[in-house]
Amino acid sequence: MLTTKSKARTETSFADSYREVLAEAARLSQRYLDDLPHRTVGVPPEAIDRLKELGGPLPTTGEEPTSILQLLHEVGAPATVASIGGRFFGGVIGGALPVSVGAHWMADAWDQNACLYDMSPVGAYLEDVVLQWLLSLFGLPPDCGGAFVTGTQMADVTALASARTALLLRENWDVEMDGLFGAPPINVIVGEEVHATMLKALALVGLGKGRVHVVDADSQGRMNPKRIPRLQGPTIICVQAGNVNTGSFDPIAAVCDVAVEMNAWVHVDGAFGLWAATSPARRHLVEGIERADSWATDAHKCLNVPHDSGIAMVRDIDALRRAMSITAAYYPPSPCSLRQPMQIGPDSSRRARAIEIWAALRSLGSNGVAGLVERTSGHAKRLAESLKAAGFAVLNEVVFNQALISFGDDSITDRIVDAIQAEGTCWCGGTTWKGRRAMRVSVSSWATTEADIERSLDAILSVARAQGA
Repeated sequence: MLTTKSKARTETSFADSYREVLAEAARLSQRYLDDLPHRTVGVPPEAIDRLKELGGPLPTTGEEPTSILQLLHEVGAPATVASIGGRFFGGVIGGALPVSVGAHWMADAWDQNACLYDMSPVGAYLEDVVLQWLLSLFGLPPDCGGAFVTGTQMADVTALASARTALLLRENWDVEMDGLFGAPPINVIVGEEVHATMLKALALVGLGKGRVHVVDADSQGRMNPKRIPRLQGPTIICVQAGNVNTGSFDPIAAVCDVAVEMNAWVHVDGAFGLWAATSPARRHLVEGIERADSWATDAHKCLNVPHDSGIAMVRDIDALRRAMSITAAYYPPSPCSLRQPMQIGPDSSRRARAIEIWAALRSLGSNGVAGLVERTSGHAKRLAESLKAAGFAVLNEVVFNQALISFGDDSITDRIVDAIQAEGTCWCGGTTWKGRRAMRVSVSSWATTEADIERSLDAILSVARAQGA
C-alpha cells in the first residue's frame, strides 16, 4: 500500500514525465508560428530532400523525447505547407483558431476515448452541446441526430448509410441484418458536378459510384431540378452546398419540391457551403436546406478548427441509430438516455472531436461565425475583382469563398500557377473548369487580412507579368 509520501512521489513522477516534453512541444510550436509570416507558403525542394532524415531503419535503442521533438521541428516543420497562415488559398482549408488549437492540445492531454459516455462524460456531453449549437446555426430541425466523424466524406457515408436503412425499411428489408444481396435497388441521383468524395461515399455504402443518375448542371455547376428524372422505388437525391470550384449551390428548395413527388431522401453535401446558413447575408444560398433529410459538413473548413472534424446530421435519428448501432454484453443498451457516441456514428474508439469545435463556437458566438464567413467571402470577391480589373478572366460568379481565374490559354495559366507556388508569397492551386484551366482561389482562414490579400495580389500580378500574361 502506498504511503502519502510515496503516493505524492509517484504522482509527481507521472506529471514530470510530461512536463518537459509538453514544454518543449509548446516552445517549438510557438517558434513555428513566429516564423510562419516570414517563410514561403509552399514547401521548397530542399525541405523535401531533408525528409529522409526522419526515415531509415527503426532505432534499436529508443531516443530521448525532447531530441525527437527537436528533430521533428528542424526537419518536419520546413516541409509543411503554411496552410494555417493567412495566404494559403489552395483548398478549402481554414487555419485553426488559436482557441481551437489550445482545446485540441488539452483534449490530447486528457486522452479521452469518446466511444461511450462512461469512457468520457465530457466528450459525450459536449457532442450534445455542439450538435444543438450547430443545428441552431444552420437552421435545421432541433431533434436531428448527429455524429462526429473524421471529415465530410465519412459524414456522407454516415448519412447515406442512414438513408439506405430508412429507405429499405419502407420496403420491409432489414439491410443491417440481411445486407444488400437481393435487396430492393436504391436509385441515386447526383448533379453533374458532384464532388468525387460523394461518389466514393456511395461506393463505400454499396450503392455504387457508377450507377448513379446524373443531372445536368448550369455554367456554375448548379443542378437543374427540371432535369431530375422521376424514378420509382427507393431514391436518394444528393445535392451540393458549395461547389469546390465555383462555390455555387444547387437550388435545394427546388430539388426538395421534386423529392416530395417521389418520396425521395435528400442528402446535402455541405462540406464548406453549409456554413453559408450561419450568415444572414449568405443564407439565401441554402434556401430550403431545412427540408432535406441529412446533411454533411466539416468544421475544419469555414469554422477553422483542426482537421478530423466532420459532422453528419440526420433528421431520422432512429435510422441513424439503426445504421450505426453496435451490441455486446459489456456495452450500454441502445437507445440510452445518455449519449453513447459509438451507437450513432461509424467509429468506436476515437478521440473526443467535439472539444475544439465547442471551444471555437464559444469563442466566436453566432455573430462571430457569421462574421468569419463574411470576411473570407469578401476577401475572395476582392481578389477576383482586382484580377478582373487587371484584365484577367474570372470564370465564376463569386458567391462565396471560391474564385476561378484564367490568365489566357491553358498553358500560360498553368505556368503562372506553378510560378505563384514557387514564388511563395501565397499558394493557389490549379483546376479545370468547363474544359478550361484556371487558378482556383479558396479563402477560408480567419488569419487572412486585407493586407494579406493586397500582398498576394501584388505577387500574382508580378508573376503574371513575368510570364508574359
